[in-house]
Amino acid sequence: MGKREIVLGLRANWPQFALLVLINAFVGGMVGIERTVVPLIGAEEFHIASTALVTSFIIGFGVVKALTNLLSGQLADLWGRKRVLVLGWLIGLPVPFMIMLAPSYEWIVAANILLGINQGLAWSMTVIMKVDLVGPQSRGLAVGLNEFAGYLAVGATALATGYLAARHGLRPAPIALGIGYAVLGTLLSILLVRDTRDHVRLEASGVEPAPAMGFRQIFALTSFKDRNLFAASQAGLVNNLNDGMSWGIFPLFFAAYGLGVERIGLLKGVYPVTWGLLQIATGPLSDRLGRKGLIVAGMWVQAGGLFLTAATRDFTSWLVGSLLLGIGTAMVYPSLIAAVSDASHPTWRARSLSVYRFWRDLGYAIGALAAGLVADRFGFSAAIASVGVLTFVSGAIVAVLMHEARTAG
Repeated sequence: MGKREIVLGLRANWPQFALLVLINAFVGGMVGIERTVVPLIGAEEFHIASTALVTSFIIGFGVVKALTNLLSGQLADLWGRKRVLVLGWLIGLPVPFMIMLAPSYEWIVAANILLGINQGLAWSMTVIMKVDLVGPQSRGLAVGLNEFAGYLAVGATALATGYLAARHGLRPAPIALGIGYAVLGTLLSILLVRDTRDHVRLEASGVEPAPAMGFRQIFALTSFKDRNLFAASQAGLVNNLNDGMSWGIFPLFFAAYGLGVERIGLLKGVYPVTWGLLQIATGPLSDRLGRKGLIVAGMWVQAGGLFLTAATRDFTSWLVGSLLLGIGTAMVYPSLIAAVSDASHPTWRARSLSVYRFWRDLGYAIGALAAGLVADRFGFSAAIASVGVLTFVSGAIVAVLMHEARTAG
């Protein structure tokens, strides 16, 4: 493609944009195969009594995904976005086979290390490439559509695996969906995706040049030196902390009160489906209204959903709690990525996003570990409520620290 043909904007780049939306649905589906059944596999097939040990697969996933996110921005700038996307899919290909055939729980933990690398590379690239394509005017829309596809697939797959597990057992039928996702994602990425670094160069040519910055400087700026980037990073960490807790604790909590696997699958599916669908609206809404208000309100809505879930013992209340979690997360997720993009120069935006995603996805590991330990000592309700308190406090930090920043610096 010649330089004169490079244009920023969704309309000009819709074929590639739509392809990346589809690919990210497959990326999300890889996580969705685990949301309902894997904690139950640990408890029921491998007879693991400790909640902390059952959730250990999420700890491995979260740590590895966080570290891979940290590397992904560097690799994207050095190798190109497409190569990193393809590499992520190649690493993810063995995951469903390992879970289906696992003779011990250690195999499932190992599969989740590969899944963490897959997600850290593939999901990061679909986000970065969409932001590259649309330019500064539609970042919220781009991120909203990306996350819509990914988390709708997470939720739909969680629902499907619950249905399949109720009829065919926890393995192998529910996990077999992942084989199709992995094969299709790999082939589409190799055959049809085009790199987007020329779009970055075009955008950078239209803004004031940024001073050269090394990765350590960008890490410090994103982690704590810039108040907007710090506020976003801590909110992302706490958001995924409560998601990691719900991933590992909710199926065990619901099962402890006699809920069957199909109804657990429904509760586990409603949350990410709501989260995914509403991002079609909340992403572009953040372009119009700003990021801060949606982030603060979304964190507090999530906290309300967690408190309701911890305090009740009936399916209807848990369903409402799951809906609140999905609504709040939909308000927060695209707004945070767009806020980080706003505060980052095009020439180092990919690296700044990778640092934000490092902190955000480290929340999976922290949430699973902390909630598992609290649940073992004080019970499931205490673990869920304690994470609700953290989520509320995180929203308050954004309310105090974040300033609206609509354009990249």
